[in-house]
Amino acid sequence: MMIKHSTSIRVRYADTDQMRSVYYGKYFEYFEQARSDLLRSLGLPYTEIEKQGILLPVIEAFARYKKSARYDDLLSVQTVVKELPVARIRIEYVITAEGETDPVVEGYTVHGFVNAETGKPTRAPALFLQTLQEAMK
Repeated sequence: MMIKHSTSIRVRYADTDQMRSVYYGKYFEYFEQARSDLLRSLGLPYTEIEKQGILLPVIEAFARYKKSARYDDLLSVQTVVKELPVARIRIEYVITAEGETDPVVEGYTVHGFVNAETGKPTRAPALFLQTLQEAMK
């Protein structure tokens, strides 16, 4: 049981470096966009999570670069949640170029659930867990 979501991203000229490839740090922005789209698709946009007094800072991030994406490539970011969170959630990403099967980048981010008022770690809120459980069925 897992949750999967796909986001399409067109590489902008501003995303590329002097070598005409997507600058490596941009992939983390693509991860963020895909993560936001995933949560929104579940009815849990960041605005709703924050209304519950919860923040989701990144506490770990990883990317393995397999090949380059270029200006104007249409990328697909597959976002996957494999486990229900307790106090942190791991989200995995695979980015491929349109018409390709081999990944451009694979990676993940880990987010801690933090109480917005105290700044201290906390457990995932019940609504968040319930929504993910329903989506994993």
